[in-house]
Amino acid sequence: MGTADLDLDKISDAELKAVVLQLLERVSGLEQENAALREEIARLKGLKGRPQLKPSGMEAQAASRRQTPAPRSKRRRGRKNARLRIDEEQILSLTAPPDSRFKGYEDYVVQDLVLRTHTIRYRRERWVTPEGQTLIAPLPPGVRGHVGPELRRFLLAFYHRGQMTVPRLTAQLHDLGLDISKRQVQRLLTERQEVFLEEAEGVLRSGLAHADWISVDDTGARHQANNGVCTQIGNDHFAWFATTMVKSRLNFLELLQAGPPTYTINAAALDYMRVRGATPGPIEALRSAGPACFHDETAWTAHAASLGITANTGSAVDPLRIATEGALWGSIDEQGLLADTVILSDGARQFRLGQHAQCWVHAERLIHKLEGFCDWQRQGLQRIRRRVWWLYADLKAYCHDPTPRRRTQLKQRFRRIFRTRTGFVSLDRLLARLLAHEADLLRVLERPDVPLHTNGSENDIRCQVTRRKISAGTRSDNGRDCRDAFLSLMKTCDKLGRSYWHYLGDRLLVPGTPQIPPLPRLVRDAAVTT
Repeated sequence: MGTADLDLDKISDAELKAVVLQLLERVSGLEQENAALREEIARLKGLKGRPQLKPSGMEAQAASRRQTPAPRSKRRRGRKNARLRIDEEQILSLTAPPDSRFKGYEDYVVQDLVLRTHTIRYRRERWVTPEGQTLIAPLPPGVRGHVGPELRRFLLAFYHRGQMTVPRLTAQLHDLGLDISKRQVQRLLTERQEVFLEEAEGVLRSGLAHADWISVDDTGARHQANNGVCTQIGNDHFAWFATTMVKSRLNFLELLQAGPPTYTINAAALDYMRVRGATPGPIEALRSAGPACFHDETAWTAHAASLGITANTGSAVDPLRIATEGALWGSIDEQGLLADTVILSDGARQFRLGQHAQCWVHAERLIHKLEGFCDWQRQGLQRIRRRVWWLYADLKAYCHDPTPRRRTQLKQRFRRIFRTRTGFVSLDRLLARLLAHEADLLRVLERPDVPLHTNGSENDIRCQVTRRKISAGTRSDNGRDCRDAFLSLMKTCDKLGRSYWHYLGDRLLVPGTPQIPPLPRLVRDAAVTT
């Protein structure tokens, strides 16, 4: 019964109560929609959006319910000073009373840091050959321009690791006694960094080629005074970032190519189009034309147009868009990337590709955000959340000891929970929506090695969120690419257990720095040995 058809003079108390609850749910939905629209308007204006809802604590509660903390082993801690390298030793003397006996020394180790300017004047020999050619002695390795490698390492480390801004870095260098301008600092951070950019791209390619699973996420990023999006891709062995101006499945497929996008028509591309609901006509036209590879978008769109495949933005399924997505996916398959890799995400549509798994924490957060308006709604909501927590804890236990019988039991429990009808309309609709994603939420039953959450991506992308708070964004494409590349290299070093400081020193040819092998090779080795 619609509310407009009600006769308030004849309505019963029970019917009135039901109408009130229905209206309250509708008001709540409108309030959430209004808040989302306000946040989007603020984001487009470059203003601060609404604070994010605090996590539900699902992970902690599930662990506390199902797991007993293991007793802490009492291990003897080694002496901290034994791991330190002693660079200098001083003997401290005192005047003892007469007839005192010398009993040796008592060691007291002090760690300190030496920060000072070090200006070198290279007197380069000049010779003139009998033929009149002038020869000048070359500069030492690592010296580029009028800035030494140690200063370049300092800038790259403190800008990216320390999250310092260019003005603050310049001020700090002035305090140390260096004669350098903000423009010079900016150039040192962004120019002639091709080696680092190539290695960051190699990290992504190596990760996609050898990873059993990857976790993805994105967050807002400003570039050239416009709102963009920074996408994170990674797992336990690597992390990679890329800032673009659009947020779409096409964009994500281009990023997954780990380089300039190419377009390939093969069996994988045609299968992708069928799954995405493309009409038989374009699929048959591409199949009949035979396998093909195109190295730029212009050549691909021309080929598609010759087959009668054009854009139709008014349709629910745009033929050209689906064909382009399929061609990009075919190229990924042709390159041997994501061969059997599970893509773990928070459930955003652009990330639903291939073997997809959905984060349980984000799924439960949708239930956590619902609000009941009476006791029975709140009780039903809490009952569903408790069941989800118990299922989540048992899924974690299954990952450590997977069995076919346990797999069947967990799948049955999942269906019982998400097929429940509580009478709370908003909750029932949400449960039905999550039930439709059963394959993604229960991917862990087939692949116990895949995490149940995207906490790794959340932690990785936090550095980009911090940078966004202290900076207005990047202005040049080169600056954007360098920021993403160095964040990728820094996070990858952390995950591989390598010092980012030593990595920079090795690549910049700082004398005496330990050697760090190429990070793509280390990512590959870590994936193989895991």
